This record gives sequence, structure tokens and C-alpha cells, in this order.
Amino acid sequence: MSDKNNLPAGWTGAAPDADALFAMAEAALAAMPDMFKPHIRNLVITIEEFASDEILASLDIEHPYDLTGLYEGRPLTERSIGESGGMPDRVTLYRIPILVEWIERGERLDWLVRHVLIHEIGHHFGFSDDDMHALEDMA
Repeated sequence: MSDKNNLPAGWTGAAPDADALFAMAEAALAAMPDMFKPHIRNLVITIEEFASDEILASLDIEHPYDLTGLYEGRPLTERSIGESGGMPDRVTLYRIPILVEWIERGERLDWLVRHVLIHEIGHHFGFSDDDMHALEDMA
């Protein structure tokens, strides 16, 4: 028998919606080390249910559940000082694949959202996977 007092605050029994995931992403951004914040202040975060067929095809991903997040933009390591006027960089988190991974892995959802977000932000900085793991340990 489940004790309602042990459930997370605000839990309704339904899958968290896009607003809930966005709030988790905002909390993860706020927890980023201060030295990174000036470089991500214009980064746009969006939540979508799934990646489009076009995005999946461009990444050679066959199943929409296999993509939890996507960075779109030009990494800072590939920009020149005089560049301006482009569209803001964007990180999209895909709600349904994140929820499926959350169910399968059994970890806290806010940690998973944080993990996916930091991984995608790592692409913004041009980081390697090892660098992204170090950034996640710092955040």
C-alpha cells in the first residue's frame, strides 16, 4: 500500500506536462556554474512531444523515442568575434522520450531533464562527452 505522504510535491498521478519539464529545465539552468551563465543567457529552451520526422532523418535516427534532446545552433568554438544577427541557439527537450527513459531508468525526472539539458548545452560550448560529464558534475 502506498503512502501519499511519500509522493513528490505536486504529484497528481499524471505524466508531467511540457510546463513541468520546462520548469525543471529552468531550475537546471539556474544551477549552472556562474562562469557559464553569460554564455547561455540567450539560449532558447523549448519542449516538444517528439522530434519531427525531418529532424530524425537528418540525424539518421530511426525511432522517435531515441532522441531526448537536440541542440540547434553554432557552437561557440566555431564562431568569430564579429558574428552577430543570427537566430538564437536553441535546445529542444522531447517530452515523451524523456518520460519513457525516466520510467525505464527509474531515476528522478528532474535529474534526467538536467542531464539531457546539460548534454545539449555542452554542444553549444563545443564540449566533448568527457567535458559534458565534468560540466554536469559542476552543476
